[in-house]
Amino acid sequence: MTPQPEVPTNRSRTIHYQSPEPDKKKLFERTGLEQLRALSDGTVAPPPISSHIGLEFVSVAEGDVVMTAQPDESHYNPIGSIHGGFFATVLDSVCGCAVHSTLPAGVGYTSLEIKVSFLRPITAETGTVTAHGWVTRRGRSASFVEADIRDSQGRVLATASSTCLIIPMGPAQ
Repeated sequence: MTPQPEVPTNRSRTIHYQSPEPDKKKLFERTGLEQLRALSDGTVAPPPISSHIGLEFVSVAEGDVVMTAQPDESHYNPIGSIHGGFFATVLDSVCGCAVHSTLPAGVGYTSLEIKVSFLRPITAETGTVTAHGWVTRRGRSASFVEADIRDSQGRVLATASSTCLIIPMGPAQ
């Protein structure tokens, strides 16, 4: 008789989050740096995407943001490593927040493009990863930003470069 392959244990993940601020006018009364510091210190609830990937702020300064994320098996692709979308989401988040930290009240941003380079695999065993994003040039209508993800030994796992469009978020928007 041929032994049957071991069936993987079913796992589940429950995601808890608070609804984002419904009053966009209230949200944009603060500068980007003030908004991010309120998220970082827990004064404001984190965006829902944070609960999906265990994203947390480590530090927030003008044009420079550091975050951590917690990869786990729920982020796996079919070959048993963390899906590239996890890398891209973490890098897009830290890039966007670095840009956001430079914005005055009443101004927002959106990602125009992001280029991600995958350098090393991430698995659940990698543990917490640290993402660092920094603005390289802030213009009136666009900002340029770089980022990387590192493991606990400081090895670079992925890098990104991104361009973000700067958007006035006044009352007419």
